[in-house]
Amino acid sequence: MTDLRTPDRTGAAHRLAALVEDALGVPLPVRLRAWDGSETGPSGTPVVVLRSRRALRRLLWQPGELGLAQAYVTGELDVEGDLAEGLRTVWAAGRERGAHAPRLTLADRARAVGEAARLGAIGPRPPVPASQARLRGSRHTKARDRAAISHHYDLSNDFYRLLLDDTMAYSCGYWTAEDMDPADAQRAKLELICRKLGLTAGSRLLDIGCGWGSLTLYAAEQHKARVTAVTLAREQAAYVREQVRERGLEERVEVVCQDYRDITGSGYDAVSTIEMGEHVGDEEYPAFAAALHRMVRPEGRVLVQQMSRGANAPGGGAFIEAYIAPDMHMRPLGDTVALLEEAGLEVRSTESMREHYVRTVAAWHRTLERRWDEVVALVGTETTRVWRLYLVGGALAFEEGRMGVDQILSVRRDRKGASGLDLSEAADWYRDLV
Repeated sequence: MTDLRTPDRTGAAHRLAALVEDALGVPLPVRLRAWDGSETGPSGTPVVVLRSRRALRRLLWQPGELGLAQAYVTGELDVEGDLAEGLRTVWAAGRERGAHAPRLTLADRARAVGEAARLGAIGPRPPVPASQARLRGSRHTKARDRAAISHHYDLSNDFYRLLLDDTMAYSCGYWTAEDMDPADAQRAKLELICRKLGLTAGSRLLDIGCGWGSLTLYAAEQHKARVTAVTLAREQAAYVREQVRERGLEERVEVVCQDYRDITGSGYDAVSTIEMGEHVGDEEYPAFAAALHRMVRPEGRVLVQQMSRGANAPGGGAFIEAYIAPDMHMRPLGDTVALLEEAGLEVRSTESMREHYVRTVAAWHRTLERRWDEVVALVGTETTRVWRLYLVGGALAFEEGRMGVDQILSVRRDRKGASGLDLSEAADWYRDLV
């Protein structure tokens, strides 16, 4: 007769926990529940649920972050309760207890395969989830960049209407108060950009990577600027053109669906690129910076709002690059500043907005959860789970300082070295923002 007072140590959860602890070198930081109902791990922590043996098989074929993400988006792995707290607990354990990335020897792999066989998890490689990007060809060719942008931004305008506020700004807002409405935070960001760029009636603005036109439309309506809006995403271009017609801005706004490398215009009073530079690529960024210098007139201004990351983690991570922003490249702020200056631009102001992004992404996540059923009906459960993981993980990355975002204002000096900046105007940039 089984002694009910003695916990069963032969269940799948216990056997898997031993493997995980050996690989990571630290005790299991969360509770684990397996498909057979067995559980182990510290109580009072988030519960990671392996709903099927396929989750384990996926991890055998694709160890690490990508395998875990694949299992999560397909629903084979789940987190019971607060996903953010689950991720925070795991990452904190890695920092505080010195966990290391698994470096499995042949003996370790043989043991893992043997244990998986005993658990009935051995089998062919599971199919890649439908929501994972499938790009071909060399990185950052025009064709591949178009495909990468389309994967994320052409999901559907209806989806982004559900997720974003009425500004349709898909970038970091500027929060001047803790209880601020997300749309007001976006309008404050747009106004701040226009002030830093010195836009006035008739100013010629080139908006590279215009998204759904939040800055383009705001600059044209509120500052009477003449804007050329450029995007690679067909869905975005169609949306902005529709908004231009509805708002009667045809004489002030031109929308172009093209690669930034095909832009031939120059002499603009101002150039903006809001969270587009991450998609340019590492080797291509010097040419991108040179293009910004070429496109703006002497004494004109360039504002780059761009995400950053530490030197030891320049990409977006396996999950981000497979599901959200393929071929993304981020670098430390100082490296981007150096690249802009090497192109001939003089950097005059940098502003970190990292904490602002924590609030921005949190607002998007709240909307996703509140409208979960609507989003699922539109794009399916798998893609909705992709976005949950993306938003939760992104907010934590900014919160913990693993990622940042910065506004970088630079100028193209004239031949005599004049910048065109009024030294006193910076005092007015932040006055009475919404």
